[in-house]
Amino acid sequence: MKSPTPTEQISIVMAGHVDHGKSTVIGRLLAETGALPKGKLEQVRELCRRTAKPFEYAFLLDALKDEQAQGITIDAARCFFRTAKRPYILIDAPGHIEFLKNMITGASRAEAALLVIDAKEGIQENTKRHGYMLSMLGLRQLSVLVNKMDLIQYSRKGFETIRDEYRAFLGRLGIQPVSFIPVSGLSGANIAARSPETGWYEGPTVLEQIDAFHRKEFPETLPFRLPVQDIYKFTEQGDDRRVVAGTIETGTLSVGDAVVFQPSGKTSRIKSIEYFNGPVKQTASAGEAPGFTLDTQLYIKPGEWMVKQGQPPLQVGTRFRVNLFWMGHAPMIRDHAYKLKLGAVRSPVKLVEVLSVLDATELGTVANKQQVDRHDVAEVILETPKPVAFDVVGEIEQTGRLVIVDNFEIAGAGIILAGVTTRESTLQDHIRAREIAWKNSAISKSERTATYGHGAKFVVFTGADEAIGEGYARALERKLFTLNYKAYYLGLENVTRGLDADLRSEGDIRDDHIRRLGELARIFTDSGQIFITSLSNVDDYDLQTLTLLNSPHEILAIHIGENRFVEFPPNLTLAAGSLLEDGVDAVCDLLKQKNVILEYSI
Repeated sequence: MKSPTPTEQISIVMAGHVDHGKSTVIGRLLAETGALPKGKLEQVRELCRRTAKPFEYAFLLDALKDEQAQGITIDAARCFFRTAKRPYILIDAPGHIEFLKNMITGASRAEAALLVIDAKEGIQENTKRHGYMLSMLGLRQLSVLVNKMDLIQYSRKGFETIRDEYRAFLGRLGIQPVSFIPVSGLSGANIAARSPETGWYEGPTVLEQIDAFHRKEFPETLPFRLPVQDIYKFTEQGDDRRVVAGTIETGTLSVGDAVVFQPSGKTSRIKSIEYFNGPVKQTASAGEAPGFTLDTQLYIKPGEWMVKQGQPPLQVGTRFRVNLFWMGHAPMIRDHAYKLKLGAVRSPVKLVEVLSVLDATELGTVANKQQVDRHDVAEVILETPKPVAFDVVGEIEQTGRLVIVDNFEIAGAGIILAGVTTRESTLQDHIRAREIAWKNSAISKSERTATYGHGAKFVVFTGADEAIGEGYARALERKLFTLNYKAYYLGLENVTRGLDADLRSEGDIRDDHIRRLGELARIFTDSGQIFITSLSNVDDYDLQTLTLLNSPHEILAIHIGENRFVEFPPNLTLAAGSLLEDGVDAVCDLLKQKNVILEYSI
């Protein structure tokens, strides 16, 4: 018989309430399939003898000393075994309520699930929570193991009572388990061989059920989806390739196919498909992680999605309705900044509205909650500062899942139910409230203009090269200053290292820094000054944010290099090779045209 190949391997997660015997069942499976290292079983038996503990198969898996001391599995431990049919990865997901986030991490990598219920203790709170989590993660190959049957003398009635109750609960979640199996991890009943104690049971053993699971097929027939993880530029020996890299979630793509990047909307065509030390291929499919070169040079940021033209695109928006399970120590509240992980997207995100909160154990609704507490399941509306691309889980499951991070920890996991269209945003709400509360100066705008000899303006230099933009900004400041105009240059670094010092990575909170820069611009321009800054690698939405924050005053955008803006064209574009003095003169001419500089020639 042909040996199983790695591609035939199946990942299975073991879930269930704490102390219901997951690790014991896994330990028994490892022993029954000969997957244990030589002498491991005897070593654990001797350890139990020396520590005066009764031997448990769970100790084969709970290898860490602190786990053995506490008697609970803390992390999602992986182990490997094989049957005559194929190899397996078995993931032991923690059952304790404190470790649900680890359970989700383990389950998200699985293709099937075994959920363990203690026959004597019955269905518990986490038994239902884990069922709900498995349903959210889209796991439909689920077998329920009613464990510790020896504690109820292998009672058929006891088994069927648990089976009927839990089947009804899972049915309300849209899950139909493939089997319910009465087992005893301690005695090995129905694990690898049928037990005479359960002569009334006619279904598969655990090993038979595992071999009956189907491997998850990569969804090649779905629309093409590739989250852009990075763009690599090669320079050696005249190599000028820019390679777009990522792992294909769904679909296939071939050389010559036209593609669209979302949310930017930029288009190109596939020139080549690249593999590291791999063969040249004309087509790439779901599950592969190739690189792609394009027939046009585009400026693309990691986090965009590459899709095939002519196929259904992702939705693009700043608001979406989400079914969310919250695991953070602190409740999820409005006006607090969280981090969204969606494909390769890493974006700030805020809670806009709590639509409903569900009791995951009873599937009843909790009314009038204004926050999402720990272990709540809630339907909420989330908002990002910039548009992101996404699929709803009902259309493409693989690209409709998200994770929320709070204070560097996974705090929430959810699925996107729908996009939400709105004419307002939390930023616009903030600006409206700010302007209502704004305390105007006793000195009018016209008085300042007459005294200073110029009007106020927020001048923003943009471009791919940070040093060039800063050079222009500083040169403009110097020229205006020598003419006795009130001009001031402030770089984003002053915000990131000064006004808003933060130990987090700057990339994670760049949007917050831009927002604070916009708030400063509102103050500077209200004082009648010409406020100047330079920003590299900004997009339309960054400029839109600065424009909104600086209102009711105006912004003047000066772009250096090739114009990549779509919805927010700059007021002036300077060629990348322009002389500094000529560029500054052009900006000053524009300031005169805009009546910022009055009755003066430069």
